[in-house]
Amino acid sequence: MDGTPSSSPLTGAVLITGASYGLGYELTRCFAADGHALILVARSGDRLRTVAQELSQAHGVQVDTVALDLTQPDAARMLFEEIQRRGHTVEILVNNAGFGTYGRFSDIDFDAETREMQLNMLTPTQLTKLFLPGMLAQRRGQVVNMASMAGYLPGPYMAIYFATKAYLLSFSEAIAEELRGSGVAVTAVCPNVVATRFQETAHNQAAYIGGRFRPLMADAPTTARQAYALIRAKRTVAIPGWSNRLAVAALGLIPRALMRRAMVPFQKGPDIADYPKAR
Repeated sequence: MDGTPSSSPLTGAVLITGASYGLGYELTRCFAADGHALILVARSGDRLRTVAQELSQAHGVQVDTVALDLTQPDAARMLFEEIQRRGHTVEILVNNAGFGTYGRFSDIDFDAETREMQLNMLTPTQLTKLFLPGMLAQRRGQVVNMASMAGYLPGPYMAIYFATKAYLLSFSEAIAEELRGSGVAVTAVCPNVVATRFQETAHNQAAYIGGRFRPLMADAPTTARQAYALIRAKRTVAIPGWSNRLAVAALGLIPRALMRRAMVPFQKGPDIADYPKAR
């Protein structure tokens, strides 16, 4: 486990996973601009050190980094123990790291899907389980889970990814109610499609939603700023952008059978052939 330990323990820090690029990186800038001490987690130690230096110089905040592959089954516990060893206390946990796989469920390598489920669901669940007692003891804190508008939809050709986001949304809403009155808030952030490195990692550029739709995608800095305002307001479900909130409200009026069929032209690229008709 690589890292650049801070010279002194951080108190009331914000821990952000997947902090090196995309929405995670943009959220680090939002928190740093408000003067929060940060703990940044991602796989690339070199990139994290660059981001840490940038934030420290721009905003004068303390930043620590931990380079760790959170797709490992024991990564959450390893991260928690490392934070404890360094003497930091985490007041806000932002479970942002995640990735998607694209293609027919029957064709995608299950090892890749297992890593996807680990990173998108199990690691954030375990990190919440580990850091929550400290927040409850202080009677303050917040858990932020990066869900998605995909959590409201079935996602043919990205079945596992959409399902993991539905899990995060449901999980967040449920524990938010359990924690009512405790001083600890839970927020599920549900952005629409954002132009980041996600599409390249998922290899879904051939699909309309991953490639041809890209000029219409929201940009990461704007989405992060909108999300950050909702996080600060401690919204349980935070949907950045008024048009996206209207879209989610409209989804409840569409029959599920129609919805899942309507998703196919958005999700299915020309690289996925139709099944031959059964005889």
